Amino acid sequence: MMLNNRKVYIIGFMGSGKTTAGKKLASLLGWLFLDLDKKIEERVGLTIPEIFSQHGEGYFRNVESEVLKNLRSQTDIVISTGGGAPCHGNNMDFMLETGLTIYLKLTPLQLESRLSESKTERPLIKNLDKDSLIGFIEEKLVQREIWYSRADITVEGMNLDINLLHSLIKSTMQSR
Repeated sequence: MMLNNRKVYIIGFMGSGKTTAGKKLASLLGWLFLDLDKKIEERVGLTIPEIFSQHGEGYFRNVESEVLKNLRSQTDIVISTGGGAPCHGNNMDFMLETGLTIYLKLTPLQLESRLSESKTERPLIKNLDKDSLIGFIEEKLVQREIWYSRADITVEGMNLDINLLHSLIKSTMQSR
């Protein structure tokens, strides 16, 4: 990553803590924070669940890619992506070319325990019982790991040490 295009993308499965980690990281770096899903909601004028129910996942993914690519010129920013963002179109290639990518990795059981509390806000899992939710997470993780594993940095998402991550980012940026 060139230092004149200072940008960090936080990727990982839904419920992995991307927004929380992103806000803390942006604060430590003295950069702006942007939640990609919130930016999509602003652009479309609907919530993510409304976009999915009214227009479908395909429409959402197209808007997601467009909004992501419109951030190309932004610098000194930490961007929290949606869980599926790296897995569609050439989004992962774009993120790797334009910034530093960090994957917050959690196990299916860790994710299930976090997601069971917020199912109604998440269109892909809102109607799943506990067993179905774990199965969905396991299946999606297998599919998405191909993209997630390409991240510049992979960290354990549970009990994330944000200061350690901050140091790792700074040293990685200086070595490029």
